[in-house]
Amino acid sequence: MTWLIVGLGNPGPDYAATRHNVGYLAVAELAVRMGGRLAKHKRANALVLEGRLGSPGSSVNAVLVQPLSFMNESGGPVKALMQFYDVADENLIVLHDELDIPFGSVRAKFGGGDNGHNGLKSIRKAMGTGEYLRVRLGIGRPLGSQDPADFVLKPFASAQRAEAAIVIVRGADAVESLVFEGLERTQNIFNGDGEAG
Repeated sequence: MTWLIVGLGNPGPDYAATRHNVGYLAVAELAVRMGGRLAKHKRANALVLEGRLGSPGSSVNAVLVQPLSFMNESGGPVKALMQFYDVADENLIVLHDELDIPFGSVRAKFGGGDNGHNGLKSIRKAMGTGEYLRVRLGIGRPLGSQDPADFVLKPFASAQRAEAAIVIVRGADAVESLVFEGLERTQNIFNGDGEAG
């Protein structure tokens, strides 16, 4: 059994440190834990790392993914890799930024709507389902009248950077918890305020 763990974001240095790329950054953290480097896949427009997630004696096959398409076209690489590695829908975990939970929060859920997130919409369109595991990384909403679409494409404010780094680590922790402990236990640990989504 193989897990496909996808961090959503936009490729290239212009987007590297933006709020929209926290999924990418959490997958990069998982790559460090797996002791490898993401590299271009031969069949899909994505960076991947194949390896073992977990500790010796208690590990699983995992493929880490950063799509190289832009956010609104994430579905194509995800579907191609699901097919290439023969991964079941329930073994897909997608990490993504979430406007509607507080900055610093990490929450796990299975399925549900896309909540206006273009990466999730693209995956649903490509796969024909939204029934997969998600790790939602809270970036909060912009203050005042700033357009959310503009907000997500900006870097974290300097006062938020230390906490953003913690969110990225906790997002990687939540993935490991989903794989080894299951959804209910992970929600009990991470969702915190009793909200199941």
